[in-house]
This record gives sequence, C-alpha cells and structure tokens, in this order.
Amino acid sequence: MSTISYSNAQTDAPLDTRGRALAAVIYVLYLGSIMAVVTAPIGVLLAHLRRRNTADWVASHLQFQIRTFWLGALAGAGVLAAWYLLGLIGAPSWASWVLGYGFFTACLGWTIGRSGVGINRLLNDRAIDDPRSLLFGGAKVSLED
Repeated sequence: MSTISYSNAQTDAPLDTRGRALAAVIYVLYLGSIMAVVTAPIGVLLAHLRRRNTADWVASHLQFQIRTFWLGALAGAGVLAAWYLLGLIGAPSWASWVLGYGFFTACLGWTIGRSGVGINRLLNDRAIDDPRSLLFGGAKVSLED
C-alpha cells in the first residue's frame, strides 16, 4: 500500500487548516453513535459534502471517516444476513447471541480505535497515513508510552 505524506515540515508556510474543525466534529459524531446511532449518518453526510473544500491533509481524515462509516455499514449488513440465516437453518439461540454480541463488541472497539487514532493525528496536525486501510489508517497502535 502506498503512503501519502501531507507534511509541510520542510517549509515555513503556515499549515492550511481548512476543514480541521469539521473533521473533529465528525469524529465526535462517530463516537456519539455508540449511544445514538443517528449521529454516524450525519457525520458521513457532512464528510461527503465538505471533503472537496478542505486542506489536503484534512481530506485524508474525511476519507478515513467516510470509509469508517461504509465499512461498518457493510459489516453490519453481512452480520445481519448471517444472523437471519442462523434463524433459517434452525441454529440454537445461543449462536445468534454469540454472533450479535461478538460483532457488537468488535465493532465498538474498531470504531473507538479508528476515531481515537484520527483524533490524535488531527490534534497533532497530521494526515492519516493510509486513509483506505481497513484497520487504523497505517498507525502503529500500541499500549506502551
């Protein structure tokens, strides 16, 4: 995978921050979707509408946010179909519960992780290295200081 660098470390020009506040609001909307699901579609709609009017490095955040929403929606549709099929084949009820809770827990961790990485990079005026990634945008995630 290719890595895109939007850094302006070699120049003395001020950093273009167009859209930075919007990207922060969208990350908060995604985190808010944990309690009220309706905030995520609002966030992706804002990201789609405004991604052309932002600085290049902020556009990488918006692309990352758009992919976060659509990958989550696609995974949700897949799990919903699998859940329905479990009912059709007469699987025991515990199998559906395990699938549902397992998916919910994984989706919760994935959404919080992607939003956390994005907020951290946004607050440090850094682009998402690989906004098309399936995990955390090319960030090295660890629990060490």
